[in-house]
Parts: sequence; structure tokens; C-alpha cells
Amino acid sequence: MVDLTHKKYEKLVQPLTEELGTMARWVDETGQRIVILFEGRDTAGKGGSIDMFARVLNPRLCHVVALSSPSERERSEWYFQRYVEHLPPKGEISLFDRSWYNRAGVEPVMGFCTPKETDNFLRAVPEFERQLVDDGILLFKYWLCCDQKKQEKRFEARLYNPLKRWKLSPIDIAARARYDAYTKARELMLQATHTDFAPWTLIDFNDQALGRLTLLRDLLDRVPDTELPLKDIPWPDLPAKPGKEKYGVLKPIPNFDK
Repeated sequence: MVDLTHKKYEKLVQPLTEELGTMARWVDETGQRIVILFEGRDTAGKGGSIDMFARVLNPRLCHVVALSSPSERERSEWYFQRYVEHLPPKGEISLFDRSWYNRAGVEPVMGFCTPKETDNFLRAVPEFERQLVDDGILLFKYWLCCDQKKQEKRFEARLYNPLKRWKLSPIDIAARARYDAYTKARELMLQATHTDFAPWTLIDFNDQALGRLTLLRDLLDRVPDTELPLKDIPWPDLPAKPGKEKYGVLKPIPNFDK
């Protein structure tokens, strides 16, 4: 399979991002709440997908949630507690770059929690998400899929590209040998937490550009009709000719030399 070219991707994504902007205005003006979970293997494309949303949406109403490892205090709390505070109020969207599902994936695979803690979590999640949905939150759960060969190629791109080296962590390196363990953990998670009211959607991200298009199209098809008329905004003429910038104390530095 040949990856989608950048030019073709830009042409296809443009109308979808316009729809996304319309959806965001609908969220803002109607007081909706949207939560989107981005889960998947390392290098699958979670960050790029979230950037696709964040570049388009107003940062005052769209918030990216990417939590670091829990503190000692947080480890003593109810597991869902530190995620709850990042759920959106009315008129806002929360994008989770990994979520409470860490307890069903990276934590058991890497030995950061006990099997009992994972079992307890998997039993609790449906009720937790039922409460979110019953309270009016639109919850979307996406798992981004990629083959190990593709994952290795992306890891190597991080390893040898100084601009991407920061993405590489000790956990990433250790996870390379646990591809099958992640598969097993994912299947247990899906079996326990794929529900009618909060279903999972799996998307092929071996071609990340195509995966982003698929994810965006799926999301936009699943939200209610978001088309709203534009409000009239008074826009009077300027009282005089447009002015030019004037400088006194300091002046702009020379322009970039092309």
C-alpha cells in the first residue's frame, strides 16, 4: 500500500476541517460537551491526530489532556479522580492523549499495576462511562492500529531524527518487545468496555494521513447535525482611512532575508 501523498491529503482534509470548525461552533453555541479519547500503540499517530483538531479549534474551548505519570498522592486517590477534573464544562471539548485506559494497556503490560487492579478497572469503566453519557457528554473512543513493522519504522525515525528524538522514552524502548502483550491487553479491554452507549472505534493508522481522514470523517458523521446559521455581527465602516503602523521608541528588526 502506498501512503497518501501530502498534496492529496491537504486537498481531502480541507473540507473536513471546515466541518470540524462548524462542529466546534455548534458545541460553543449550544453548550454541548464532547470527550474524545485517542488510544493506541506508541507511534500509532495519536499526537498527529490531536494536532489536526487543535490547529483548527479555538484553544479556549478545545483542551488537550496529556497527563504525566501520577504523583504519589494521585496514586492514593480513586483511579478516575485525576481524569475527572479534565472533563469539559458546557461548550467545550476535551481531547485525551491517552486516558483512563492506561490501566488497561500500558500499566499492566509494563507492570505498573497489579492484575487485580486491572480487573477492577475493567469492571468499573462501563458504569463510569455510563454516568458520563447519561449526564450529556458525547463520548468517542478511538483506538489507532498499526502493524509492528510500521511501528519499528516510526521508532527508527525518532531514533535517527534529532527533531523527533524527544518523542523516544525508556517505556517506548521496552514496549518494542511487548507488541503481542499489548494486543492481548487491547482485546481484553475491548471485550470488557465496548458498550452500546460508549463503543470503541478501531482505525487503521498504518498510513497516518489516511487514518486521520478516516477518524475525522467518522467523528463528524456521528455527531448530530451541527449546521447553525451565522449570527449577524455589526461591522461599521472605519471613521477614517486605514492607518499605517507608526514607531517611536523601537522599530521592527529587518525582515528575513529570502
